[in-house]
Amino acid sequence: MKQPAADPFQAISDPNRRQILLLLAKESQTINALAENFDMSRPAVSKHIKILFNAGFIAINDNGRERHCTLKQDGFHALQEWIDYFDKFWHTKLKKLESLLNQTAKTKKHNR
Repeated sequence: MKQPAADPFQAISDPNRRQILLLLAKESQTINALAENFDMSRPAVSKHIKILFNAGFIAINDNGRERHCTLKQDGFHALQEWIDYFDKFWHTKLKKLESLLNQTAKTKKHNR
């Protein structure tokens, strides 16, 4: 049975995982190369990578004994959909406020 994808917001809640994503945005790297950037054990870095993998942020490709990590768009799509929803929400609210303020300004102008 396929394991459900991890929550992308939970995956990026940890600053170490966000740093891993920033490092991978520059170039694909092996797990060992990523681990060199952190003051934690390689198994701890591997655990963070597994969380990012399960949330769809990275792909892991085996090349001999090395495991290369690269960014994927899947996790970012879920984040963007959530952000887009609230962008539309606030845009609508601000347009209504603008309309109300314009109407109020016109009313005040006519009452002078």
